[in-house]
Amino acid sequence: MRPRRAALLASLTLLIVAGSPLLRAAELTIPPIPYHQRTLANGLQVLSVEDHASPNVAVQVWYHVGSKDDPQGRSGFAHLFEHLMFKSTRHMHAEQFDRLTEDVGGANNASTGDDVTNYFEIVPSNHLQTLLWAEAERLSNLNVDEKNFKSERAVVEEEYRQSVLANPYGKLFNAIDPHSYTVHPYQRPTIGSIEDLEAASLQNVIDFHHTFYRPDNATLIVAGDFDPKQLDAWVDQYFGWIPKPATPIPQVTAKEPVRKQDKRYTVTSETAPLPAVAMTWLIPPAADSADRIPLQVAAALLSQGDSSRLYQSLVYRHQVAQEVGAFADTRVGPGLFTAYAILASGHQPAEAEKLLNEEIVWLATQPIGDAELDKVKTQLLTSELKQRQTAQGIAFALGQASLIDGNVEHVNDDLVALQKVSADDVHRVLRKYVTGAKKVTIDYLPQAKAAPAAAKGDAK
Repeated sequence: MRPRRAALLASLTLLIVAGSPLLRAAELTIPPIPYHQRTLANGLQVLSVEDHASPNVAVQVWYHVGSKDDPQGRSGFAHLFEHLMFKSTRHMHAEQFDRLTEDVGGANNASTGDDVTNYFEIVPSNHLQTLLWAEAERLSNLNVDEKNFKSERAVVEEEYRQSVLANPYGKLFNAIDPHSYTVHPYQRPTIGSIEDLEAASLQNVIDFHHTFYRPDNATLIVAGDFDPKQLDAWVDQYFGWIPKPATPIPQVTAKEPVRKQDKRYTVTSETAPLPAVAMTWLIPPAADSADRIPLQVAAALLSQGDSSRLYQSLVYRHQVAQEVGAFADTRVGPGLFTAYAILASGHQPAEAEKLLNEEIVWLATQPIGDAELDKVKTQLLTSELKQRQTAQGIAFALGQASLIDGNVEHVNDDLVALQKVSADDVHRVLRKYVTGAKKVTIDYLPQAKAAPAAAKGDAK
């Protein structure tokens, strides 16, 4: 077993069995991920981690384009391209990526976020060259034609129907961004809308591809069982020839203003059996503040597991909710700290809102026990270390650090910072960004229980 992997497993074992003050997470020394970084002449960023723990290799390409970059009135374009990239190219048939991965015992997938669209595969390491060729092929030679456009648009529209319209609480979570942002294009949900997708033309799609799918707007990440010199040679061979366009890459320059007042919206649902409520607060861009890590700890204290504060209060003691949650959604631009509750039968959003606020204020102002804080930090650290047991997990950690958190070195720094988070840090960030700031509240009501004016979604 390689030394770094052995040390990582030792750290993970200590976390799992930690139960005494002598085995607190803050005392662990975690081996850093020894990544290599270079940039090709055409602007392609390449990150790699050699790890021979298993005969597999992960290949990922992260494009620096997400739903915030969707054209005005064309929400869902970044998500649409996640699908189109699996269609045919000049030298590959449609769905051939499945044959190049699944047929050799591997897997492939992709995802679209607010800031990035990433494509990821895991294959036996002797298929690395093929996957590098294939990723370069669909970057440079994708067939964006009417047939592919219409078929994948129909797939995305069906995803919208299933995840937003058919899901009883899909409209709630889909409404968070539109109501939480007033200026920033984060207000456009990643999945888009059927109306915007239907209004799109093939030329719109071609223009979007030419604008954002280019080597200087992409990061190639390779982790696992490979020879570094051979990897560099293949990357140069398959990606190095792709030209860098002369036109600049459009950048989002919108600045979300500081909230000056609390706002409340009502969203109704024809399928939700019970009401719900969600509250959001603005938090800084991930790269601009180290506070993102204490905010993540605060969210975990509130909602991670059945012993968390929100679960114990709203679900167990007061029995006003059947599901609760809190999360710090950090982004390249301004993010959101969100808390929500899906109500139990016979209860209304105001009851849950009161209890959510009480628990958040209590966490922000009252002492936090060492055992509770250590437990949550251990859970977060254990989750991260488990992810890094695989080549795919290592690659994801590199992509998150580089493209979202603003610096690839955060892949190592953040685990050190997590272990140093104190109760005072949790108090400070909650007071600064949550209890001391303005919030947006969304009341989510079954259609039959909504007042006629509530369906307009106007601020109150």
